[in-house]
Amino acid sequence: MHKEAVRGYRALIVAPWQRDAESLAKVLAQDGYHTCIYPDLIALSEQIDENTGVVILTHEALEHGIDRLRRCLQRQPTWSDVPFVVLRSARSSGITHTVPLPAEVINRIELERPIGSVSLLSAVATSMRSRQKQFEIRDRIAELAASRHALTESEAELRVITDALPVLIAFLDVGLHYRFVNCSYQDWFGLAPADMLGKTVPEVFGEESSPAFLASMQQALSGEPGGIEEVWQHREEGQREVEIRFLPRFAQNGKVDGVHVFAADITERKASLQAAQHAAAILEQKVAERTAALQAEMQARSESETALRQAQKMEAVGQLTGGIAHDFNNMLTSIIGALDIIGMRLQEGRTDRLERIIRAAFESANRAAGLTQRLLAFSRRQSLDPKPVDLNALVQSMHMLLSQTLGERIQIKVDLAGSLHKALVDINQLESAILNLCINARDAMPDGGQLCITTRFSPSMPFTREVGLVNPAGYAVLEVADTGVGMDLSVQERVFEPFFTTKPLGQGTGLGLSMIYGFMQQSKGHVDIQSAPGRGTVIALYLPVAPGDYAANGVIRQDASIPKGEGQQILVVEDDDQVRCLVSFLLEELGYTVTTARDAMAAMPHLSGPEHIDLLISDVGLPGMNGRQLAELMREHHPAVPVLFMTGYAETAAVQSEFLGENMAIITKPFALDDFGLAVRQALASQPHRVASQAP
Repeated sequence: MHKEAVRGYRALIVAPWQRDAESLAKVLAQDGYHTCIYPDLIALSEQIDENTGVVILTHEALEHGIDRLRRCLQRQPTWSDVPFVVLRSARSSGITHTVPLPAEVINRIELERPIGSVSLLSAVATSMRSRQKQFEIRDRIAELAASRHALTESEAELRVITDALPVLIAFLDVGLHYRFVNCSYQDWFGLAPADMLGKTVPEVFGEESSPAFLASMQQALSGEPGGIEEVWQHREEGQREVEIRFLPRFAQNGKVDGVHVFAADITERKASLQAAQHAAAILEQKVAERTAALQAEMQARSESETALRQAQKMEAVGQLTGGIAHDFNNMLTSIIGALDIIGMRLQEGRTDRLERIIRAAFESANRAAGLTQRLLAFSRRQSLDPKPVDLNALVQSMHMLLSQTLGERIQIKVDLAGSLHKALVDINQLESAILNLCINARDAMPDGGQLCITTRFSPSMPFTREVGLVNPAGYAVLEVADTGVGMDLSVQERVFEPFFTTKPLGQGTGLGLSMIYGFMQQSKGHVDIQSAPGRGTVIALYLPVAPGDYAANGVIRQDASIPKGEGQQILVVEDDDQVRCLVSFLLEELGYTVTTARDAMAAMPHLSGPEHIDLLISDVGLPGMNGRQLAELMREHHPAVPVLFMTGYAETAAVQSEFLGENMAIITKPFALDDFGLAVRQALASQPHRVASQAP
């Protein structure tokens, strides 16, 4: 084998004369060939095979074994033509004889001896290159045979697959001749696939073939896939619905060279679809009927729930109005009775013991005012003035009052948290709430016990889904716990209802806890109650912590230099005639000059004219334009004039810090003369560079 050869690794040598064979092998070996030496042609013939590269013979080797060599060469494959290099010799006479090689030796090179090594190697190399090309042809033939075998197997497998599918499959060329048909055509139409090949659609199915089928075929030949549905006659099952798909096949040049046809029986599928649609229609009808029934049921339930809520509402209203009527009738009886006695005494000219009667009337009136305030607190409509409050300092300041109120049998224990954040709350309402809780705790411990007041911080509060968003700064918590009789769940569920009480008749109004509940809701806090019969009660007030940048408005100024009434001009706007008259009378008694108006429209001439005004006192809930809007209009003409609002109930003024502006204050009806006078003096003191207006 030559060192550069790929195949044919042997050079076979037959040179029986003396040492010719060894000399030839030596020359070839030096050039990288693998050599084999044989004594004669018979031995050589037994070794020639497909791996033989080249055969080198001398003239002497041809004397014996030619027939054996011929038979060996006749057995070669068609691609093989073993090359021979023949070294012939000239006789002494100088005549060269033709080498008697077999006719099967076509690929040969003859050289005369003596011959040089260069010529020999050149001839062998030429023969070896010829042999290499034969090997390449052999490989190509083998590859082609393998490809044909694989194609045959693939076609056979494809035939098996297509024949096994329950689909009619065919391929037609551009002339609409069948080139492939599976066995389903025989199952349907009794047509053997072999009989259909090479024939056109009309030739197979007649000239009356489906126009839609032929049109779809032509559409696919134009390069556009398509599909139709037709009714075909099955030879055994009768008419069947068929879905036919047409897919163009594109050649390497991009042109359509035929059409694939796929036809599937969809009879059962369409029947199932129709059955499903029918079932869906029935189901939809039943759903519609059931929906209508449910809607009717829901409507009936809604009406029942509405009636129940209305009955509950009327029961609550009845309980509320009954409690109000009972308490107000008692208070009005005392007030009316006291006024009747005072009228009788004045007619008779008697003034003895009037002070006691007037005091009783005042107490009843104050009780009525307190009842109204509790109702407003429960309904979250009272006017609040929230400010930062130190709970620890408040509890400590109330310790003496609580000790006197609760008595000696109640032991008070205080547990205050260190460095507690201030709560944003109305301090007066909070004091009243704490006092109410402590009194309730005392009544729950008739034989004495322990009352514990605790303060702590909580980042959140329970039942947040009931009260809305959580205060970002957290909550300052004040707990009042007793060791009293406790409450069961049925009582806890109603404990915040107005006029509901477990105390004996005449010992409680039933507004204490309802007032606390409404006050806490209005303060954006929460009240939580934990109790069990015989295990006492713990009531926790969750108060929102005041933001760090909160600035309190309306701070009361305790200034000894606050001027008293000196004839300052005050405009009073009040729609209630009696209240307007009494307020004017009180102001005049205090030494002020008063101008009155029934509503905002009547007050406008006094505000827009040249008349000097030192103070505007207005009811919040005026007809038409309210008091706050009137104050804004007044500021356009008198920007420095202070305003004092009066309110018995005003939803817009529920939180004073959100309602009031600069140089504005508010006082809640009913009010005593001292409180009203102090509020007027404080409002006038807030006016910058005020010049007193003397009464004429």
